[in-house]
Amino acid sequence: MAVTLEQAQRAAYIFLKALLRFGFMVANNLVAIPSYVLYLIVLQPLRFLDSKWFWYIEGVLFKWLLAMVASWGWWAGYTVIEWGDDVKTISEDEAVMLVNHQATGDVCTLMMCLQDKGTVVRQMMWLMDHIFKYTNFGIVSLIHGDFFIRQGKAYRDQQLVLLQEHVEKYYRNRDRKWIVLFPEGGFLRKRRETSQAFAKKNNLPFLTHVTLPRLGATQVILKNLVAQQENGTLAGGDAAEAESKSKGLQWVIDTTIAYPKAEPIDIQTWILGYRRPTITHVHYRIFPIKDVPVEPEALTTWLYQRFIEKEDLLSHFYKTGAFPTLPGQTEVVSREMTLSNLWLILVQFFAFLSGGMWYCILQYFYQCLF
Repeated sequence: MAVTLEQAQRAAYIFLKALLRFGFMVANNLVAIPSYVLYLIVLQPLRFLDSKWFWYIEGVLFKWLLAMVASWGWWAGYTVIEWGDDVKTISEDEAVMLVNHQATGDVCTLMMCLQDKGTVVRQMMWLMDHIFKYTNFGIVSLIHGDFFIRQGKAYRDQQLVLLQEHVEKYYRNRDRKWIVLFPEGGFLRKRRETSQAFAKKNNLPFLTHVTLPRLGATQVILKNLVAQQENGTLAGGDAAEAESKSKGLQWVIDTTIAYPKAEPIDIQTWILGYRRPTITHVHYRIFPIKDVPVEPEALTTWLYQRFIEKEDLLSHFYKTGAFPTLPGQTEVVSREMTLSNLWLILVQFFAFLSGGMWYCILQYFYQCLF
C-alpha cells in the first residue's frame, strides 16, 4: 500500500517531535537528578540536627522531580479524568493505595494525578519492581525510601521480611503518609494466563482485565501501619488518638486505572509522545481501615473481592466509556484533573537553574584541586 504525502509528513512530524522530546527528557534527567542528590548531600548536617526538616525538604524536591515526569505526559496531551471518591479529602491521613497494573505508564499516570493532592506526593512511599532500581530514577527512589521488591517464588519469603524491616525503619521515621503498591505483582499481559489457570484450578472467578492479587505485601503493610488491632479487624483509632502524632493507617484506596480501548500507555510513549492525546481514567474507592480484615484468609477474600469489582468496573468502562456509580451514589461523579502549566515551567526552570549552579560549583572545585 502506497504511502501518501500527508502520511509521510505526519510520520516525519512524529519522528521529529519524538526526537526533540527525547533530547529534552535526557537533559531534564541530567540536570534534575544530580541536583537532587547534591542538594541532599549538602543538607546532611540538617539531617542530624533536625531530621524532620531534612525529610520535608527532600519530599519537596521529590515532588518536583515527579512533577517533571508528569509534565512529559501533560504536554503530550495525556490527561486524566478521575472518578468515584474524592481522595483529596484524606490527603493528610495515612492510606494504602491498591492499584491495578497494566503497563509502565501506570506509574507515570499516578505521578501526574497525585500532584494536586496536597502533601501526598512528597510523603508517599512506592513499592515497585526491583528492576526500577537500575533505571535513571533508581537513585532518587533509594534516597526517598521506596522499596524495590523482587518477584518470584524463590525470593517471596525473603522479600516480605525485607519489606517489613523497610517499613518499620523508614515509614514513620521519614513521616510518610501513603504507600502505593500493585498487588497483582506484575503487568496484566505477563500475569493474566497464570492467574486464569490458578483461578480455574481453585474455582475462582475468571478475570480478563485484571489478575488475582497476591496477599503478601498488602498483609505486611497493614500489620505494620495500623494504630491498633481489635477482634481480628484493623482499627484506625479513637477520638483520643486523633490528637496524637500519628493516628496510624486509616484508609485503603482501591484505585483502578483504565485506558481507552484497553490500550495502556507505556513509559516510551510517555516520553516520546508519539501517541495521539489520550485521556486516562482513574477510579477511586475509599475503604475505612476498620472495614478491612486482618486474618490472612479473610484478607485474601477481601482482596479478591476488590479485584473482582475492578474487573466489573473495567468491563463497564470498556463497553460504555464511563465508570458506573459507587454504592450509595445516585449519579456518576467524575472530575478532570488539571495541572498548572506555569507551575510545571517554574519547576523545570528551577531544575535547569540548579543544574547550571552545581556545574559551576563543581567546575570551580575541580579547577582549585587540579
